[in-house]
Amino acid sequence: MLAPSNFVATNPVLQHRIIETQGKCLVDGVATLIEDWLRSLAGERPAGAECYRPGADVAITPGKVVYRNDLIELIQYAPITQAVRPEPLLIVPAWILKYYVLDLSLENSLVRWLVGQGHTVFMISWRNVGEGGRALDLEDYRRLGIMASLDAITAITGGNRVHGTGYCLGGTLLAIAAAAMARDGDDRLASMTLFAAQADFSEPGEVGLFIDAAHLDFLETMARARGYLDSAQMSGAFQALRSNELVWPYFVRDYLMGARGPMSDLQAWHSDATRLPFAAHSQYLHSLALGNDLAAGRYQVDGRPIPLENIHVPVFAVGAESDYVAPWRSVYKIHRLIDAEVTFLLTTGGHDDGIVSEPGHPDRSYRLLARPADADGIDPETWLARTSSEAGSWWPAWAAWLDLHSSPPGVPPPLGGSGVNAGTLGNAPGSYVLES
Repeated sequence: MLAPSNFVATNPVLQHRIIETQGKCLVDGVATLIEDWLRSLAGERPAGAECYRPGADVAITPGKVVYRNDLIELIQYAPITQAVRPEPLLIVPAWILKYYVLDLSLENSLVRWLVGQGHTVFMISWRNVGEGGRALDLEDYRRLGIMASLDAITAITGGNRVHGTGYCLGGTLLAIAAAAMARDGDDRLASMTLFAAQADFSEPGEVGLFIDAAHLDFLETMARARGYLDSAQMSGAFQALRSNELVWPYFVRDYLMGARGPMSDLQAWHSDATRLPFAAHSQYLHSLALGNDLAAGRYQVDGRPIPLENIHVPVFAVGAESDYVAPWRSVYKIHRLIDAEVTFLLTTGGHDDGIVSEPGHPDRSYRLLARPADADGIDPETWLARTSSEAGSWWPAWAAWLDLHSSPPGVPPPLGGSGVNAGTLGNAPGSYVLES
């Protein structure tokens, strides 16, 4: 916020712009500010977001909704290769924003890229719950989200083990589910991949600014009144956490320089916020973010603890250098929580643009190092010193890792499965992603 580039007196580029336009840039900027303010008062998304409609402009990878309950739609994407790896991928996105950050435009869709690499991909699309969902807690998200999806995938693929992949809070929830499955002898996971996801919240990043008694009481009061934290509050909180990325650069460009550019697909996605149920929100803040119960082994499923050390499937964890939501050193702590094989990858970029990092993306690089199962861990600074920077997108490195932990390719499973109970419930992206 206090960066010199954010102020006229200390930004020479901005000073030159004002002189060059004889102050017209400030007039244009004020007009843009008023337009955005009026749209906000009317409950409308920012100008330009209408150019990125799910199912028309973004979230356009072909597929079918193959399962639906009151909380999720499960999308199975259509194969585009003659053979696929038998182990499908289940992607568990966070529910604080919509899933299609991983299926944006043709050129940067991770989903489309994975399908092109010969993978069967399933995606959870969370429902945008209203007041009636105030009692939904993290156990409901685990049970109705991940476990229900695994049941559906098992029926469709004939029981093949699944590569679980979780992003942000979706990754935290996947770690919870994986630990509970390991405790209960459920071996349906072939591996676990975590994108910018924390299992240890002892170093929570800028989220920690909101984790004290006063902030928790304030946030809970807002959520309790309606039964949820609404989309405007969710979006505002997310932008506050990442003001250096999401607020100030655009404030200077749009309102001071009067040079608003076209909205990108990623910016439009940021404005497509959702609602978080009161119970899940409260449980996340108290049990995970503040109590750190998951890392401490105190978190319970079905009344019994789920130690993360029970997880023995191979893990691929991705951290991002400029991530202020899930700092990479916090994501790295997965090493000390489980004894399984852990491959850790550090990419350039932030919480979102570090993950949406397609091949050909300019100025991208990554570091990668694997730790065998039961091997001694190293601290993040030592890890950093032992790794070398590789130019390019990290997606191919992850794909190679998935191939290493998959069976030889075979015939793709039919969309929705086969047999008496097979069927689909409409085309991707489904209906839940369209709810506002």
